[in-house]
Amino acid sequence: MPDEELIDIKFRLYDGSDIGPFRYSSASTVDMLKQRIVSDWPKGKTIVPKAVTEIKLINSGKILENNKTVGQCKIPYGEVPGGVIIMHVVVQPSLAKTKTEKKIDDSPRKIVCSCSIL
Repeated sequence: MPDEELIDIKFRLYDGSDIGPFRYSSASTVDMLKQRIVSDWPKGKTIVPKAVTEIKLINSGKILENNKTVGQCKIPYGEVPGGVIIMHVVVQPSLAKTKTEKKIDDSPRKIVCSCSIL
């Protein structure tokens, strides 16, 4: 039985800093990578993911699906054997958490007129 291929991956954040590199099995899922990113997120960043669902991973211009394995996402051309793969991390907080606007009341208004007729 051949040894399972190990792949070095580092994650590039929005400000150009990196998390990693870490070594993963080619059978690791994208969801597992996202869990690692959330747990190892650097302190002091202005944008912080609260959950795995707020993260998108991009490799070679493609958004990676959670159920895909690292081996399935690896692009064979352009990657140097034994090199480190750089995946870009996009954080998109859920809409419910980012709404800071006041809710506009669209209910009809009653107009009260206090006119006196002489």
